[in-house]
Amino acid sequence: MIQAISKLITFDDFLEWKPENGRYELRNGVIVEMPNPTGKHSVVAGFQALEFGFEIRRLQLPYFIPKECTIKFSDNLGYDPDVIVLDKQAVEVNESRWERESVITQGDSVKLIVGVVSTNWRDDYAHKMIDYEALGIPEYWIVDYLGLGGRRYIGSPKQPTLSVCLLVDGEYQIKLFRGDERIESAVFPELNLTAQKIFNGG
Repeated sequence: MIQAISKLITFDDFLEWKPENGRYELRNGVIVEMPNPTGKHSVVAGFQALEFGFEIRRLQLPYFIPKECTIKFSDNLGYDPDVIVLDKQAVEVNESRWERESVITQGDSVKLIVGVVSTNWRDDYAHKMIDYEALGIPEYWIVDYLGLGGRRYIGSPKQPTLSVCLLVDGEYQIKLFRGDERIESAVFPELNLTAQKIFNGG
């Protein structure tokens, strides 16, 4: 992660500044440039978006997966998730900034978020998990295809692990999946994917 600008700014200033190219997030009022995803990172994220899209179309669910999206948590915090599944009706009703800025502000608008872990694994396992939980996002996947996360998150010995965090009474309950274990999703209960197939990107 590379810091882009050191002075503190607001979320609105961040959106105004944010260029079309590159990936940036706002962390406690500081713009942070995110590293460009590696080829494997992009393959894993793209595969999941594709599989979710197939389920949405097959079951005719009222969801969609945007190419770009920024989640606003506060006036000094905003993230761009790797993959996000949104509820069409909730977005139309609750998200006044969506049409002109692709900004989501309400947890009810989100069905599922995926974070694909890179070298800055603490962001996905700690900071983002806490923020997504606080916003009320019902399901959050942490896809750690290289097994980079801390042992307290993925166990020992460290190995590729997919964590599914489901919101129960305002707190995430976390279940870990590895190898040929079939992923259990509340949003897509009929999804037939193993952890290894996701790690392989298909």
